[in-house]
Order: sequence, then structure tokens, then C-alpha cells
Amino acid sequence: MKRILQDLNFAETETLVLGFGEKKFRAKQLFDGLTQGRKISEITSLPAEFRDRLLREFEDEPVKIREIFHSSDGTEKYLFELSDGNLVEGVLMKYKYGCTQCVSTQVGCRMGCKFCASTLGGLVRNLTAGEILAQILVVNALHADDPELKGRGKEARAVTNVVLMGSGEPLDNYAETVRFLKNVTAAEGLNISARNISLSTCGLVPKMYELANEGIPVNLTVSLHATSDEDRARVMPVAKAYRISEILKACAYYFQKTGRRYYFEYTLIEGENCDEEHARALVALLKGRPCHVNLIRLNEVKERTLKATGDKEAYRFLGLLEKGGLSATLRRQIGSDVGGACGQLRAGYLEKGRAAAEAGKPETQQSSADGK
Repeated sequence: MKRILQDLNFAETETLVLGFGEKKFRAKQLFDGLTQGRKISEITSLPAEFRDRLLREFEDEPVKIREIFHSSDGTEKYLFELSDGNLVEGVLMKYKYGCTQCVSTQVGCRMGCKFCASTLGGLVRNLTAGEILAQILVVNALHADDPELKGRGKEARAVTNVVLMGSGEPLDNYAETVRFLKNVTAAEGLNISARNISLSTCGLVPKMYELANEGIPVNLTVSLHATSDEDRARVMPVAKAYRISEILKACAYYFQKTGRRYYFEYTLIEGENCDEEHARALVALLKGRPCHVNLIRLNEVKERTLKATGDKEAYRFLGLLEKGGLSATLRRQIGSDVGGACGQLRAGYLEKGRAAAEAGKPETQQSSADGK
């Protein structure tokens, strides 16, 4: 695999261009072209000879959209193909205030959470900062001529908010994740405010402290999903390494360093964590802390036995939290008809490929129009 130009910030791009013996202004042409989601071969403001030299060392298209699946609620789910053939996925969620894109940070995941499809095949490899960034760049380019999305914000880009909640554990790919955060917030690039970026972690405590010291005040979201270490360990193996009390201390430190309140994700799982006793325990655990609880309806994974709770029970649980004084929201379910949960689309696609191989038939392409 060749190197990836999107890994570089603007200063590094300038150094690269000068090292090629080109004029300094070519760096801005190159960097701006990449930021607009163009391939190297498509940046025609650069001399053809220079483009050819770059293509000998760098990937022309490090991330491309393999397929698009459209949900009935307007959500778009993407299957991205990397230059080495690996697959990751992403989601574009459309709101009144703009569009939020969910990006992946790893191919697969080694955290082993029982409710997540990303972990089914384990960790394949980490993504580079440029591969994470390129997921956004190709989606912006896809919607460049969309009258409903073009021009949102002064940068005239479709994606206004980013959540690192796709395949993988961002803090398990710490260096590349932080590099991505610095590049995506840079004024010379997409210039997305750190306040418009959320990073979700299953609670890698040492890395949470490191992130707090980076000076990038993104919204920190912790996957909690239980009120005791014993219950949490049943669905999240990482709980055997880091106790809830340790996570709460790390969250307090993050608030101290950044001034940003933190968030907890709590997936409602039938028979596991959503009765009145659990609600009282969650209130006792979090009340008085500068945090918000996002309640999530479980997107069921067929390879797992966990089941989603019903709407009535979900709203009852929310009411108990609010009555107890917690700031909480029941997140609306999006993209469930196109495999909206982490790893579901990739897992389904790989399973289809394996089935086709066993049958001795070439894999057929699904429709990109409706995801059927």
C-alpha cells in the first residue's frame, strides 16, 4: 500500500511539495484539492508531471464509496473500501442544524462488546488519520451539488458534525485518532470545531487522561451500559480491566481540563439493564456530575442473543432518570432498516461474500439506490 497524502497537515504538505522541487504555492493547490475530496489525478491545477510523481508514491483514492444504502428516515449508510481492499462503514445523519457523519477508526475491533457487530471478526488493522479524514472528504464530494446540503456553514460542506462512533475503538488507535482530530479541526482544512466532534470510547482509562491533555476539547462519550462492574463485564469485556469508578475519575479529569461536560451511552437491553432498580442505580451513580445520558435502543445483531427493550419500557426508564434529576435523552432510532448499528453493514457484506465463495459464485453487487 502506498502512502496517503491525506495524513499530512498543511505545513507537512508544504514541506513535501518543496521537497519535490515545486513552487510553494503548489502546496495550497494540492491541499485544497484534497480537502475538496478530489483524487490526486483530478487536481488539474497541478502540472501533469507533478501529479504523476505524486501518484508513484501516494494512493490516488485511499477511501472510496463501495455502496450507499438509503434508509427510509433519510439516513445514508456507506460501505467504504480502503486501498488495500478492506471495508469499513459510516453513516450520514441529517438534522435541521446540519449533517452528522459517523466515521470508523479501525477495520474491525478487539474490544469484544456483546451488542456490537464490529467485534465479530476481531481487529484487522488500524486506520491512518488520512483514512479517517477521507471518509468525510468523499461524502462531502458526493453531496457537493446537492442543493439541500451544499452550503451549510461558511465552508459550504455537507458534513458539519462528526462522531467517532463507527467501527473500532478510537482510543485503541490513539495516535492516528488524535492526528485526525488535529487535522480535521485545522483552519487550513475542514475547520470543523472541536465542539462539533464527539468521540465515543468503551472506557480506556489511561487514554482518556491522555486525551484530556491534548488540548482538543471534543465531546467525550463513554459507553457505560451498566451500573455495576459485574453487570458491565457481562456485555463489555473491557470492564474487567477498568472499573466504573476509574472511568468516572477520568471523566472528572476531562471536565477539569476541557470545561466540557461528558456523555454516557446506555444501550437498553431487555432483561439486562433497564428495570426500575437499574434506573435508580444509574441516578445514584451519576447525579450531580456534569454529564448527560444518551439512552439507546439496541440495534439487534443476529449473531448475538441480546434483545432490544420495547418503546414503552424505554420511555419509562427515561422518565425515571429525569425524575431522579439526571439530564437524559432517548435517542431516536435511525438507519435500522439498513443495518444502522456499528459493524452491521460490513459484517453482512462479508457474510454474503463468504456464502458466494462457498457456492462457487462471484459476489453480486447490491443496489446502491435502496440497499435491498
